[in-house]
Amino acid sequence: MHSLLRFLFVVSAILTGSVLPASAEERTSNLYWAPPNNTIGGEKIDMLLNFIFILTLIVFVLTQVVYVIYLIRYRRRAGQKAHYSHGNNTLEFWWTIIPTAIFLLLAVWSNRIWDELTASPVAPDAITVDIVGYQFGWDIRYGGADGKLGEGDVTKFSVENKFGVDPADPAGKDDFTSTELVIPVGKPIHVLLRSRDVIHSFYVPSFRLYQDAVPGRTIKWMQFTTINTANVELACSQLCGTGHYNMKANIRILPVAEYEKWFAGKVAAQKALN
Repeated sequence: MHSLLRFLFVVSAILTGSVLPASAEERTSNLYWAPPNNTIGGEKIDMLLNFIFILTLIVFVLTQVVYVIYLIRYRRRAGQKAHYSHGNNTLEFWWTIIPTAIFLLLAVWSNRIWDELTASPVAPDAITVDIVGYQFGWDIRYGGADGKLGEGDVTKFSVENKFGVDPADPAGKDDFTSTELVIPVGKPIHVLLRSRDVIHSFYVPSFRLYQDAVPGRTIKWMQFTTINTANVELACSQLCGTGHYNMKANIRILPVAEYEKWFAGKVAAQKALN
């Protein structure tokens, strides 16, 4: 079934001139389809995309068939006078109502998926990670030994305080930073997403996630749970300046035991610094 959907999508994209989806990282297989989904709930995004792609292909084929029929049936022929039509109210009614109904269906469907994936309360055992985008990279902060992040405030961003952490907050004393996002498989991850300068975006195709990071705001509703260990890439998909092409960070999804070992090492290193 997946192969059939992939074929239909490729045909639809070629015939309609659509842009094939690109991954943040270079891929050598599955080039004409989104990379394999790696989050709980991502299959709902795939279902919506599949519906849109197949619907687009069906509409394209139907319109081209009608186009060819009209080219043949109403072609110029000797001795046949052209007939001019001023339209058909019934047809115009239906080809207005049907697309409108389809777009409303897509709007309601996609909004429901968005609510299911983002509106639910943060899980009590979720790992909260602070991610700040800047020209042109990502800063990543974890809660230390206490597992709690120091309170960050976008108004406190500075060269010395790149996360805007309140110096008076004791929870931030043991926080540590990383150049890559390391997470355990199967555990809920809650992301606090911010930007220090211009609009950036958190884009991970295999997570089926895309969220803009807007200056002056803290995005608190982004959460996901991975289902497989993997190495993927976080990219910015907003054109944020001359170094945009290279604004990315590695994401390592580790077995829980391996993640805990990595986390313990980071906590110990931070404790030694303090």
